[in-house]
Amino acid sequence: MNASSSGAEGNAELREFLRSRRARITPEEAGLPSQPGSRRVPGLRREEVAQLAGVSMDYYVRLERGRNGNVSEAVLDAVARALRLNDTERGHLFALAKPVRTKPRPMPPQRVRPGLRRVLETLSDTPALVIGHRLDVLATNRLARVLYTDFDALPHRERNMARYLFLDEAARELYVDWEGAARGTVASLRLYAGRHPHDLRLAELVGELSLRDTDFRRWWADHNVLRRTHGTKSYHHPLVGGLVLDYEAFAPSGDPEQLLGIYTAEPGSPSEHALRLLASWTSEPATGVAARPDRG
Repeated sequence: MNASSSGAEGNAELREFLRSRRARITPEEAGLPSQPGSRRVPGLRREEVAQLAGVSMDYYVRLERGRNGNVSEAVLDAVARALRLNDTERGHLFALAKPVRTKPRPMPPQRVRPGLRRVLETLSDTPALVIGHRLDVLATNRLARVLYTDFDALPHRERNMARYLFLDEAARELYVDWEGAARGTVASLRLYAGRHPHDLRLAELVGELSLRDTDFRRWWADHNVLRRTHGTKSYHHPLVGGLVLDYEAFAPSGDPEQLLGIYTAEPGSPSEHALRLLASWTSEPATGVAARPDRG
């Protein structure tokens, strides 16, 4: 998939997303009577989705092929209900069905405000980082660099969470459930692609990871989407061993395209003790997070 899609390619994204969503639902799960005989396609047929959504077969076919640019929100809501889309998937459907018509272009550079950098500096006992466009790592505090890798020491192009997960062998050892983390990262990147299909650097990133990693290529074709707001991650760190950390993601006021991620351990748990050890063993002069220029 070239993320800097032309109109036809953008339509292909909508088509493949809808196909993937109807393929995962059986007629019985959708409340339709089972029919004897073999089915040529997994999941729901187009006519069954049209029936469930209350639209004509022709209308739904045109929608799935991306040939109905004036589709109403009511129809999209009906299709979302028929396909049992969650809120994130529903938003992705709307983004694909009603794309903003612009030419492929570089995204404007993102800047992390000095005040937000100071917030990172104050969080000395817990990992924290700021993620931007296409999962670029815009800023980190010391403990995040020790937990993951020193993103600040990498070339700007390589400061990206997806690149880290798929191309850094250390990441595969760090995550207890690397596959789950990697799948979620691909789904988060898919969600971003739906909102920003003309991001040239996204196209470069997806192309590179697709060529270099078969897992990424396979999971990208699944068309799953995910919005990460909170959760739990398990690690096996080479210095302190097992860590189970809860994370919360916040959008800083003034730039909804940035996310501040903060990782904490349950009070009194072995993970809290391990995190404190990690912080004490890797202490550095209190110079804070260096104010390096960020790039989009």
